[in-house]
Amino acid sequence: MQDDPKQREIDRRKQFSFRLNIFFFILFVVFSVLIVRLAVLQFVEGPQLSASGTKKSEREDPIAPIRGNIYDANGFPIAYSTSSQSLYYNIQPTVKGGKNSTEQAEEMAEKLAQVFAQYGNPDKIMTKEEIIDQMDLTFRRNYISTPRRIKTELTNEELAYIMENQSEFVGVNILEESVRHYSEETIAVQLVGYLKKFRGARDSYDFYAQKAQETNSLYKYLPEEEVGFDGIEYMYQDMLRGTNGLKSYPVNNQGAITGDITITNPEKGADLYLTIDKDVQLHTEKSIMEHIEKIRTSSNRSERAQYATTGYAVAMEVETGKVIAMASMPDYDPNVWAGGSISPENYEKYQNNLSNGTIRPVYGPYKTQEERNQHPSSIVMLGSTIKPLTVLIGLNEGLFTTGTHYNDTGRFGFGKAGHETYVRNSGGGKANGSIDASMAIAKSSNTFMSAMIGNRLYMRGEVNGKSGLEIWDDYMKQFGLGVSTGSGLVGESSGVINYFSEAERGSSQSALVYASFGQQGYYTTLQLAQYTVMLANRGKRIQPQFVNEVRSSTGELLQSYEPVVLNEVDIPDEYWKEIETGMAQVKVQGFDGFQHSFNRKTGTSEQDVATRRAENAVFIAYAPAKNPKLAVAVVVPDGGFGGFGAAPIARQIFDAYDAVYGLGDKPNDTLYKELFGKDRTADTNKTDAEDAADDGESDSSDQEQQ
Repeated sequence: MQDDPKQREIDRRKQFSFRLNIFFFILFVVFSVLIVRLAVLQFVEGPQLSASGTKKSEREDPIAPIRGNIYDANGFPIAYSTSSQSLYYNIQPTVKGGKNSTEQAEEMAEKLAQVFAQYGNPDKIMTKEEIIDQMDLTFRRNYISTPRRIKTELTNEELAYIMENQSEFVGVNILEESVRHYSEETIAVQLVGYLKKFRGARDSYDFYAQKAQETNSLYKYLPEEEVGFDGIEYMYQDMLRGTNGLKSYPVNNQGAITGDITITNPEKGADLYLTIDKDVQLHTEKSIMEHIEKIRTSSNRSERAQYATTGYAVAMEVETGKVIAMASMPDYDPNVWAGGSISPENYEKYQNNLSNGTIRPVYGPYKTQEERNQHPSSIVMLGSTIKPLTVLIGLNEGLFTTGTHYNDTGRFGFGKAGHETYVRNSGGGKANGSIDASMAIAKSSNTFMSAMIGNRLYMRGEVNGKSGLEIWDDYMKQFGLGVSTGSGLVGESSGVINYFSEAERGSSQSALVYASFGQQGYYTTLQLAQYTVMLANRGKRIQPQFVNEVRSSTGELLQSYEPVVLNEVDIPDEYWKEIETGMAQVKVQGFDGFQHSFNRKTGTSEQDVATRRAENAVFIAYAPAKNPKLAVAVVVPDGGFGGFGAAPIARQIFDAYDAVYGLGDKPNDTLYKELFGKDRTADTNKTDAEDAADDGESDSSDQEQQ
């Protein structure tokens, strides 16, 4: 059939109309769905979405808490914090065609100096030059983006003037923060530690790196807040810090505040009450420095120690493990860390004094590495102070008995016949004749220790699968030598053991012989003190304790401490009596007129440094001899004979403890007044620091030469 054009046109129009109707129907359905959805959003889900939107617009800014205080055993503030308004300056970018960053900073320093002079505390006026130094325009301490803290504790007048004229102080910000202060008496500063900015600390310790991941606003650390970086400040960081406050406020999509600001105050950190006694500690520090000066210039050949520059001492209670004094001298003023950083000048000046030499290697104030290499560090060999333990090992291992006598000729040889190596007593190989174990301690016989313990332990061979060297090592570690004291202080050294390496270089025989008189291991003063406590209490190794209790800012007791026994050794009483008999007869300087019985041991450890042999003075003692209360260890690198270079310092420490606590039945009031220049019951006014803290034997010596 022939195609009809008219009919095709009619059919085309019909199809177009049909498709158009379908399009309009679909459009109608889509708009109907949209209208229904809008109605649901407005009338059904609207209130819920509105509340959610409001919640998302709430902003929370953490407010750093005020750090808790650190007191001595009697409540004297060693480190304390105050809330302060502090002024910071941000270095401004150079203006094109205008003033550069330095010029802008210098102009601002001039303005601030004028404000400080007119409205500030007259005792805390800052000059333009001092302000510029705090600005750190050469970036010696900070990155360019780091706000510089210029001044703390602004007066109300300073604060009001700057806030009223904010437009004139471009780059200046006022922040409320916690400011750390340390006692100007510099009490146990290396034990207490110091603070650094969190932004720097988080790169140094994993502890702070983990804190940086905290998302809870109550516990989140702020980049500019100051955190503990050493000593007690670091060890008790969580307790001292406290809990953040919060500043909450609603903002719109431009970030502008759209409602009332809600403040939740921060919770102040807990306060620590240390075992350190201020009077005993300061007397210890003073005694070390005075004695070093004395032996450096002494005309007595036996006493003179011209290279001595540093000294270390630890006094530890025998039954409790409480550390009453811990001194690493010379020390420094920790307020140089104010603001969480130290200037290059102060760092260069004090870098040798920052670390705690009683727990880690520290050198004296030597200017160059070459000069430093010519002197020993604070960790030294024990010398003859090891001999009471050596005798205990020999007795306990059955190498001899308390009735055994040895003919000390002043020299002992060991090794292959014709190739013997000789050990000699001090004084050119002084012969002591027939001596038992206690007399070997009293006369500090190297030959007795070598022949009767070191060599016999080697010659006996293995016992229960252990060599003599392994048995020796077991005893050393049980007495805390070569292992951590358990103090918890960051950076504590476990000492340096040499007897295994000597066995590889030489022989197990030489290692044991040399170890028997204290020449095969370097140990810390704190390890020496813990070892001395074990000698005093007959075998209990007690953890050193630095904190008596922790209290909240309102005085509530949060935590107290009990003695912690790390391990015990089982040795018969008759063996302890043998070494005590010997220790009671050791000749020592500085104890004339001492009214208490005491057991002691001197040591002079030798150490090759550069082109000479250094002699380090070492001394341990405990008193009273019966029912001991206090153990003391003193180390003076380059101090010469222990009886001269270290023992007199220990006497002063015992006296200070006797005056404050009493080595007898009660404190010695007469001695107290003599040492501290005041009566125990004297009524003294509170210091500014306390107010602020409340607010926020014979004349001969043991001249051994090991």
